[in-house]
Amino acid sequence: MHKISQKDGYQQLAELQIEHRDIDDMIVWLIEHRPADQLRIQRLKKRQLMLKDQISWLERKLIPDIIA
Repeated sequence: MHKISQKDGYQQLAELQIEHRDIDDMIVWLIEHRPADQLRIQRLKKRQLMLKDQISWLERKLIPDIIA
């Protein structure tokens, strides 16, 4: 994997978290207002899961694992 600077990593992490939150809001809105749009909801959930994986990966790279 490529190495990222800590500053760039935290900026990317913040952007991913914002996108994850935005997708969550969109999913809630769709469920409340357009429940028949299941295909779009499923695609958004898949994208949200991918973002969650990227967020977890970045957090592991940026935050040192401290063993007590």
